[in-house]
Amino acid sequence: MHTAEGEKGMAWFYVLLAAVVEVFWVIGLRYSSTIWEWIGTAIAIVFSFYFIIKSSEKLPSGTVYAVFTGLGAAAIVTLDFVVFDAPYSVGKVLFIALIITGVIGIKFTTDEKERKAESSDEGGK
Repeated sequence: MHTAEGEKGMAWFYVLLAAVVEVFWVIGLRYSSTIWEWIGTAIAIVFSFYFIIKSSEKLPSGTVYAVFTGLGAAAIVTLDFVVFDAPYSVGKVLFIALIITGVIGIKFTTDEKERKAESSDEGGK
């Protein structure tokens, strides 16, 4: 049997996978030029949204979407700096750090709220 804690952990893993796959399809949208590259991009989009749907089965959908977009945006901007030679600025790096801080905060506050709800449910039984 799966524990509730393990299911939540798997749901967070799905959010992470969705964000990683998002990086590939966003790059694909920008750089695809052949039919096979476009097919790969479409497949990445399908997998990314599959992972979002799976994670939303156990986590609040607003939280899932916020974390997914935040992680994906931070990863894509970082790749733009490192791989695609996008203009770099200290301000952009600070704002990426702010996004990541927000994502971490959302995760911790979501988990804390769920722990409190679970402990109050157990106390009332």
